[in-house]
Amino acid sequence: MTPQTTPRALTENPFTLGVASGDPLPDSVVLWTRLAPRPYEVGNGLPADGAVDVQWELASDESFRQVVQRGTVPAPAADNHTVHLDVRGLAPAATYWYRFRAGKWFSPVGRTRTAPAPDASVTGGARFGLLSCQQYDEGYYTALAHLAAEDLDAVFFVGDYIYENAINAQAGARNYTDRTLPDFFAHWTWNLDDYRLRYALGKSDPDLQAAHAAHPWYVTWDDHEVENNYAGDISQNNDPVDVFRARRAAAYRAYWENMPLREACRPNGPDALLYRRFQYGRLAQFDILDTRQYRSDQAYGDGWQYPGPESDDPARTLTGDEQERWLLDGFRASTARWNVIPQQVAFSRRKNTTADRSTLSMDAWDGYPASRERVLAGVRQAGIANLAVLSGDVHVHYAMDIKEDWDDPGSRTLGVEVVGTSVSSGFDGDERPDDWNLMLAANPHMKYYDGRRGYAVVSLDDTHLQADYRTLTGVLTPGAPVSTAARFVSEAGAPGFSAA
Repeated sequence: MTPQTTPRALTENPFTLGVASGDPLPDSVVLWTRLAPRPYEVGNGLPADGAVDVQWELASDESFRQVVQRGTVPAPAADNHTVHLDVRGLAPAATYWYRFRAGKWFSPVGRTRTAPAPDASVTGGARFGLLSCQQYDEGYYTALAHLAAEDLDAVFFVGDYIYENAINAQAGARNYTDRTLPDFFAHWTWNLDDYRLRYALGKSDPDLQAAHAAHPWYVTWDDHEVENNYAGDISQNNDPVDVFRARRAAAYRAYWENMPLREACRPNGPDALLYRRFQYGRLAQFDILDTRQYRSDQAYGDGWQYPGPESDDPARTLTGDEQERWLLDGFRASTARWNVIPQQVAFSRRKNTTADRSTLSMDAWDGYPASRERVLAGVRQAGIANLAVLSGDVHVHYAMDIKEDWDDPGSRTLGVEVVGTSVSSGFDGDERPDDWNLMLAANPHMKYYDGRRGYAVVSLDDTHLQADYRTLTGVLTPGAPVSTAARFVSEAGAPGFSAA
């Protein structure tokens, strides 16, 4: 029998890292919390074995007068006292509120929403947030406070939830004067305790807690959840494979523990099945990708390089063969109005010179052109009329058309790509970075480019997709206002962005 910790023994608030929900289905959603009365200590200030019983409630009203389901669930020490509760038997397209209790302590209240029924027409459409890249020590999470106040059906987070770098006592660019971070954070993340505490640091931020409590999230990772620009089993610094796989196993485990994910996504050592598919009524199919775990090593040593035989090798893959087949099979079976691919790195070509021959990013899809062409061939063969790719990674906003022939601006447009800027990574940023004119001139399919911090809101209905690009005046001090810097629309059946 697994020993239990009596909740009455909790003398400090264990809900310091908030609550979250995610991966909504028509009849189910995952509810998450992590018990951490001392969040900056290894073990969270709780026993190193056994479990703590946590009560939970799900209601159809914010005041919890209409409780729909309730129960008790363990928060095992083996999972760092996290809860991943897959609540089933729910109504489709319904809004619910939830909370947890341990002893005398109540968690914050979270709001979540289930997906529409598979055969439902989504009257009035749907709205989704697009987030990525929240480096704790490069700025405040003010964008998340604004996102929490948005009227959204769900949020897509497409990578770099944490970063692996050392963080000083003043939290870098946050320049804390009212607190001091423990010395523990002043080294790079390598083992399980390192990654667990790095999530605790990020999740202690009130703006991140507010954004999780306000909306269900669909999450996927990019590189910094483990290490910058890793590729499969190959680390940036070419560490021995067994050493890096041990690091990856620790990072993947901490990621699953701290995200609102189902048991099916629990890692098995250094491997985890994170790509997954969701239907959103007849309106949309979401194919969430993992472009890190299975990719070939970056060509030509990574960075921006001239393409050549190494990068053009047809055997190179960004997704791995199995995930690629899964994606293309999903295209063929799809009956949705919109096929949406939330994923990590820039999909569309990005030249950085107007010359015929230009360097390209070997870490993005540009470094894997055969892999990209196989995906687009699958789009054409399946007759996908409304393709939208949602990306992050590069800390800027882009609106881009996905072209059949990147060298011919007049060629057929196969879909659109919304690249959302970072929450905080890259400090304040600039509306027009130094390469602003050059990038727009070199890439006629790039309709918009903005280098400030923020997020995007993507709205879908039967007639069009709309991308609202939100930006902040800065992130080096908290409380900056948000504004809509640009709005672009792509009509259903006639893909291509135009300013609205």
